[in-house]
Amino acid sequence: MPSTGIPLSETAEPADPRTLLTHHTLDATARAWLDEAVARVTDRPAAIRTLFPAARRRCGRTRLAAHLTVDEAVRAVLLAALPLGGQALADELAGLFRHGDPAEQRAVLRALYLFTDPQGGDTAREPLGDLALPLVREALRGNDSSLIEAALGPYGAARLPDAEYRQAVLKCVFHEIPLDRIAGLAARADAELARMLADFAHERVAAGRDVPVDIWPVVRTFPAAGRLTDRLTAETRAAVPDRREAAERALQALRPATASTASAPSAPNTASA
Repeated sequence: MPSTGIPLSETAEPADPRTLLTHHTLDATARAWLDEAVARVTDRPAAIRTLFPAARRRCGRTRLAAHLTVDEAVRAVLLAALPLGGQALADELAGLFRHGDPAEQRAVLRALYLFTDPQGGDTAREPLGDLALPLVREALRGNDSSLIEAALGPYGAARLPDAEYRQAVLKCVFHEIPLDRIAGLAARADAELARMLADFAHERVAAGRDVPVDIWPVVRTFPAAGRLTDRLTAETRAAVPDRREAAERALQALRPATASTASAPSAPNTASA
């Protein structure tokens, strides 16, 4: 798979929230509450149903990282403390997700990778596998941008079938979610996704609108770029000024990578005769 050159963000490769919390100073009351909550969840998993919603009120919402707050990290710690695996774990996660507010739903989605990543999860428990994909799909069907982004964390990105992943990426573009926040894009981008994004770009130009700049690294990597160049060039002759101008801006954004490569001078031959 060719590299798209898309930078992976903190959402794409999240730090383990448990590690982040060890370097963040919770006040004594919040730390005592969390320690007790973890013990209660470990002893009686159903206790998480009342403790999970209380995390923000008990521990605050200070930002730990670019896309992670203290309450989200605390909720991840509580989830990781569940002595469950397989279907039992999936059922508990589903209950927390479906009865939670958007912040609680985001926390569930963002923590899913902890149960599958051998570096961050507990490999002794029965694997979660694809059992939490219904939660990912439910979030992707909605229109809450923060949930769509959270659904495309490492768990969803690794397990969604190709067609669903492509549609999810396209939905992110429509919702103006930066593509560098989507996990797996550099590895999973393919010619079909590039074609879909190229079609989207052409539709935007035909409407006289600008194209989001973060689709270009994907489009440029695949043959769709050449076909889109031809279509955009034709749009520069459109009768509608907005359409012509949008096409010219899109061409300028699309061409640099290929143009600079084509025009780059060859390195001099320094080998001795």
